[in-house]
Amino acid sequence: MNRCGWVNQDPLYIDYHDHEWGVPVYDDRLLFEYLNLEGAQAGLSWYTILKKRENYRKAFDQFDVEKIVHYDEEKIAELIHNEGIVRNKLKINAVITNAKAYLKVVEEFGSFHTYIWSFVGGKPIQNHFKEMKDVPATTEISDKLSKDLKKRGFKFVGSTICYAFMQATGMVNDHIVSCDCYQIEKTSAH
Repeated sequence: MNRCGWVNQDPLYIDYHDHEWGVPVYDDRLLFEYLNLEGAQAGLSWYTILKKRENYRKAFDQFDVEKIVHYDEEKIAELIHNEGIVRNKLKINAVITNAKAYLKVVEEFGSFHTYIWSFVGGKPIQNHFKEMKDVPATTEISDKLSKDLKKRGFKFVGSTICYAFMQATGMVNDHIVSCDCYQIEKTSAH
């Protein structure tokens, strides 16, 4: 099978590329999870975070925003000592801050996906890159998304993180044209 050049031979990574990356996500909880995992990746590789994803889900109550907004110092201390996640206090606190900002977005827009997907007009952007070197790290849209998220109080949402989030959640299809996943009809991830 032809795949994008960033995929290594780990079955976990292959499965992620073949079945998740670039598939449109409209589930609010899953969008919140992806946004925070992309933030956790800052300075690291996505492969590192992907290997820790199940640990993140357990540590952060399956990214249940209603629970996360009530995390206290005891819970933060527990997370800082959790070897299954990236033990960075700023990144851990960002998830809590982001949960609070998320609730305000949902209150304003009715859902998180309505807000997020508004940046691409509600449907995926189909790119046509021939090589991985052609794929940008940021775009004008990721710049706007980043700026708006920051204005709303979100943390670890720079433009590069936002573009990676957009790629992961199918807001943009950046599979290269020779990749077998490029033309596959995408169905919503849950």
